[in-house]
Amino acid sequence: MGPGEEDGHRSPGADAGADAGEPGSPAEPAPDSAAPAPVSRSAPAGTSPPEPAGTSPAAPVDTPSMDSPGTPPAPAAPVNTTSPDSPNTPDSPNTPDSTATADAGTDAGAPVVLSLEHVSKSFGAVRAVIDGSIELRAGEAHALVGENGAGKSTMVKILAGVHQPDSGTLLVNGQPTELHGPAGAIGAGIAIIYQEPTLFPDLSVAENIFMGRQPLRRGRRIDGREMTTEADALFARLGVRIDPGRIARGLSIADQQVVEIAKALSLNARVIVMDEPTAALSAVEVARLFDVIAALRADGAAVLFISHRLEEVFEICQRVTVMRDGRHVLTSPLAGLTTGDLVRAMVGRDMPERVAGERGAPGAVQLTAQRLTREGVFTDVSFEVRAGEIVALAGLVGAGRSEVARAIFGIDRYDAGTVTAGGRQLRKGSPTAAMTAGIGFVPEDRRQQGLVMEMSIQQNVALASLATLRKAGIIRASAERSFAADWAVRLSVKYGRLTDPVSMLSGGNQQKVVLAKWLGRRPSILIVDEPTRGIDVGTKADVHNLLDRLAGEGIAVLMISSELPEVLRLADRILVMREGRLAAEFTQAEASEESIMAAATGQLEAQER
Repeated sequence: MGPGEEDGHRSPGADAGADAGEPGSPAEPAPDSAAPAPVSRSAPAGTSPPEPAGTSPAAPVDTPSMDSPGTPPAPAAPVNTTSPDSPNTPDSPNTPDSTATADAGTDAGAPVVLSLEHVSKSFGAVRAVIDGSIELRAGEAHALVGENGAGKSTMVKILAGVHQPDSGTLLVNGQPTELHGPAGAIGAGIAIIYQEPTLFPDLSVAENIFMGRQPLRRGRRIDGREMTTEADALFARLGVRIDPGRIARGLSIADQQVVEIAKALSLNARVIVMDEPTAALSAVEVARLFDVIAALRADGAAVLFISHRLEEVFEICQRVTVMRDGRHVLTSPLAGLTTGDLVRAMVGRDMPERVAGERGAPGAVQLTAQRLTREGVFTDVSFEVRAGEIVALAGLVGAGRSEVARAIFGIDRYDAGTVTAGGRQLRKGSPTAAMTAGIGFVPEDRRQQGLVMEMSIQQNVALASLATLRKAGIIRASAERSFAADWAVRLSVKYGRLTDPVSMLSGGNQQKVVLAKWLGRRPSILIVDEPTRGIDVGTKADVHNLLDRLAGEGIAVLMISSELPEVLRLADRILVMREGRLAAEFTQAEASEESIMAAATGQLEAQER
């Protein structure tokens, strides 16, 4: 789930789908949008806020389901709940692999610091959350998972104080609480770390942490030395090293997230909500973030971790809550569960596995890159893609894969080499020439490069096919609508109205709109860059099936993906890039995660020497 992506469920009288968001949704708030507050000193490590006098911890959010009557309630034990209308939700693990590996050391008797109980939220006819519940304990990392449109985004915005629930209860430290805006959430000790942090780029790291709450010295002048000292102490608590005096502009996404977490600690936040925090991080940055989460847990904070990457959920979290279609369907310790269990709970069915290599023999060569070179980016890259074949470019972030794809499509110029499509050499730096040659390009960043977010769904679908829709120089809205409706049905896009802004769709449905835009041109070559990044497992399976079907219809597919299981599942051939060069090529039968990573990290070259 990325910023701006909304959850939604149409009522029976509404048309089309269940994945639209609320109309006129405000932009995600920056954590520092609250009114200035006095400077807060960080709480000692390992402490948590005391319970108010005369109160007891909140009762567990979930109750045993109707279809598991044999499970007696135990107040001190982790809740494992399945809703009565979810018969496919797992009761026990059934696949021996992919079992939970996260530290299961959360104390079952740890105090509940926050709980949402049976909340609902609607936006007109769109029922975003129907029955949402979650419970967070001190010192635990708790995962919130579900398909796009499940209600996760709205739940987060309720916790952020952006939306008020229509019904249900929010308890903070056992006390019923109403959050009147982001300032109320911050005052209640809740901090939201968004996928794309919103720092002031021209201020220092320390100034960003204490914005509106700067320590003052005599004469009401800002005490820069005290601010730097406190920022250093916060980073030390997190186990990271960032210069507090450094200007925020140029910080990596990972460092920006750490700055936001330090800001939360400076406000004595005891609940840290992380919304898709690893989506734009490298493997090394993900590992550091997990160390930071471990430090937060040791400090007594509760971390709510929202991610579509289930392997990360198992690695870092102790318990999980699953939502489906706006309803809570499962809360359980992760120990003993498998990824298959979570997928079934999220989508209500088993996801069929597809194995690459099941298509027929590939046809004629459709795309050829010959000795492509762009100084300082990639060097001497040569490969070909045949009709009916999926070729994957694999490698680490920064290896030059996306840059090669952009050069082939003409977005970026290259210094040497040639690109041939359908037997014709393409002009450098000309997307128009690439499109004329039958190439479609689905970029990595769908929101910034693949869609015009302010335009409607139907306008985005038709955007690459205006020439075919134009009659006598005029594009009729009816023709545009018919064209978009046809492709929306073919790709199972869930939406409210075709005239809704595309920004109202979930990430997965936005990706389907980008695919529809290019497939409407009937391309012979399709380049897809990270086609399933940030989308849920159900929509991911839809995209996989679509790419498989396109290859079966004779389209040549060049895919860039950082997810090795996806590469192994879809690709007929795998080209591994390292530091701007092709390092290895594998057939589907030869490839494994180990061999791909060995080539991507240079270990294969070392072994050959």
